Amino acid sequence: MKMTWIDCHNHLHFSGLGDHEPLLAALRAAGVERCVVNATAEADWEAVAALAAAHPAVVVPAFGIHPWHAPEIGAQWRERLVGLLERFPQAGVGECGLDRCASGAGADLQVPLFLAQVRLARELRRALTIHCVRAWGLLLEALAVEAPPPGFLMHGYAGSLETARRLLPLGAYFAFSGGGLQPRRAAVLEVFRRLPPERIVLETDAPEMLPPPAFVSHPLAGARNHPANLPAIGGGLARALGMRAEDLAELTTRNARACFGW
Repeated sequence: MKMTWIDCHNHLHFSGLGDHEPLLAALRAAGVERCVVNATAEADWEAVAALAAAHPAVVVPAFGIHPWHAPEIGAQWRERLVGLLERFPQAGVGECGLDRCASGAGADLQVPLFLAQVRLARELRRALTIHCVRAWGLLLEALAVEAPPPGFLMHGYAGSLETARRLLPLGAYFAFSGGGLQPRRAAVLEVFRRLPPERIVLETDAPEMLPPPAFVSHPLAGARNHPANLPAIGGGLARALGMRAEDLAELTTRNARACFGW
C-alpha cells in the first residue's frame, strides 16, 4: 500500500521555488496528499489564496504575519485577515510568532501582534502555526495571556523537552523538519524521541530547512528544499524513532488531521 504524508508547513508560493505546477505534481507523486502553505506577510496573502483556490484538494492555506514582518503591517491588517479566513473555511492562522533575532522588531511590536493573531485563531476556531526563536519564555507568557485554540502547531520545533511539556497541555503539536536531521542538531532528535507520538507531525518548510544530502530525494538548485522531500525526511525520523516509515506516515497523517481539524 502506498504511504501518504502531510506537509504541515511550507512556503510553496515563494518565488525561489519556481513554477508551482511541477512542484505540486512531484509532491503528489511522492505521496504527499496535502500541504499547508503559510503566508508570512500581508504581501503574501493573495499569492497563497490563489494557490489554494487553484488546488483546493492539495493546498490548505494559512494566513498570518511573521514577526520579521511586524513593522510592515497595515492599518486594516486584521480586517483583511478575517476576510481571507472567511473565504477559506479550512485556512489556519500563521505563520506568526515571536523571534528574538528579528531585525527592527522588538518585543514591544511583536507581542501585541502575536497576541492579536492568537486571539483571532481561538475566536474563529482555526488552527494556529507558531514560529518561535530564542523567545520561549516570552511565548509561554504570551500564551498565558491569550489562550491558543485547541490545536496549534509549533513550527520546526527546536525547543527543549521542558518547554514542550509546558506546551503540551495547551494543545501543541510539534513539527519535525529536515533541518532536524543535520548532525549538529542531534538535540532536536532527542526531544522528538521523548515527545508523545500523538503530537508529532512533519513539515518541510520548503524552500528552507534543507535536510542532509542523504534525505534529499528531489534536489533543487541553490540549496533550496523541495516539498517532495517530505517522505525522505519522514523516513529519516522514522529510523531515529525506531519505527517503520509506513507507521510514521500513518501516525503523522492522523496527527496532522487532528491538529488542523480536518
